[in-house]
Amino acid sequence: MTRIRISPERPAIDTTLEVIVDGLPSAAAVTVRATSSDAGWRTMASCATFEADATGSVDLTSAVPTSGTYGDADPMGLLWSMSPVPHAAADRPQGILPPSSLALTAELDGVAVATATVERLRLPDDVARTVVREHGLVGTLFHPIDDGPRPGIILLGGSEGGLHETDAALLAAHGFAVLALAYFGTDGVPAFLVDIPLEYFETAIGILQVHPAVAGERIGVIGGSRGGEAALLIGSTFPTVGAVVSTVGSGVLTQGIGPGRDLLEMAGTPVASWTWRGERLPYLRNVITPELRRQMTDGDPVELRLVFEPGLSEAAQVEASAIPVKHVRGPVLLVSAGDDRMWPCGPLSEVAVRGLAAAGIPHEHLHVPDAGHPIAPPPFGPSTDLLSPGPGVTFAMGGTPSANARARAAAWQRSIDFLGDALGA
Repeated sequence: MTRIRISPERPAIDTTLEVIVDGLPSAAAVTVRATSSDAGWRTMASCATFEADATGSVDLTSAVPTSGTYGDADPMGLLWSMSPVPHAAADRPQGILPPSSLALTAELDGVAVATATVERLRLPDDVARTVVREHGLVGTLFHPIDDGPRPGIILLGGSEGGLHETDAALLAAHGFAVLALAYFGTDGVPAFLVDIPLEYFETAIGILQVHPAVAGERIGVIGGSRGGEAALLIGSTFPTVGAVVSTVGSGVLTQGIGPGRDLLEMAGTPVASWTWRGERLPYLRNVITPELRRQMTDGDPVELRLVFEPGLSEAAQVEASAIPVKHVRGPVLLVSAGDDRMWPCGPLSEVAVRGLAAAGIPHEHLHVPDAGHPIAPPPFGPSTDLLSPGPGVTFAMGGTPSANARARAAAWQRSIDFLGDALGA
């Protein structure tokens, strides 16, 4: 009898799966179809066809598809190569951070011969979740349920704002106490990325330092995109930060994101992102280029990086708005993507690299030339979306599905190892 075996039985979303189909005729062509949901609870699907070996088995860890939605041997290829199913109704489960159900079907000559399902956990087993709404903070703390405190980490999202609870829950399962912290874009914090006081993050650091689930006074900060900029700025401002991870971030303070009727007004209105002790911090101003206007007029995908590139060519502006990374009191990991079309995270990160090198601060720059912007989240979710909705436009994100999937997995694992080494997990 044909069967599909999936292990482990209760994996976290960022866990690599082992999938084996056996009980097949020798050398048979078997198609494996996968369905699941993405972070927005859209129904997603993928498929791949394989040739069974002489024993009638296919091990998806090493098998190369003969056709399908991905082309090389990859144990998680069916996950990252998923695309939305047209007209499928969204089916969001009830509960807090509910698991994502992955269903697999094996077919021979178009006939289903085996099925299997596994629940992939957004909130891993043995991880506690605590809502934090004190001293003006809007966050959620995750930590392992065991008998010992763990290194504390603040996790920050990017220009979309809000809380990134799934990311924090998954990171906590690797041995950390992680505070997913909102700083704009949701209830209880400013609606826009404008004049965000650094004292807010200082409060969060203080809360973590005295929490019984947190070990030691040194706190790590990890952020993606604008959160990567924030992570470097926080590490440069507060000496109790012992490690910084900036993924597709910036070593330069950039213009804030305020209200507006459309993208041109939002990007073209100069506002500061950050304040410290009541003073607005300097920033690299956006420039609305003719090519950006053309893309908007023609309805093409918009490459938002165009508004940052002119300022980066002005050495005086870059120097004035560079984050003073010489004050960071711990190692720094920067992850950048060479085909990032949301902003030039490679050159922006290189500004920090130069400052860290000049100050003799331990640092690492993991640069992925063929990847695009969406590589900050945990791995093994669908990575086929290379466009993202914006204010009256569609943003181009860059990269390819396979390159972004590889980069996401590499960045996530390197961040875990880096933070563990730096903070003593």
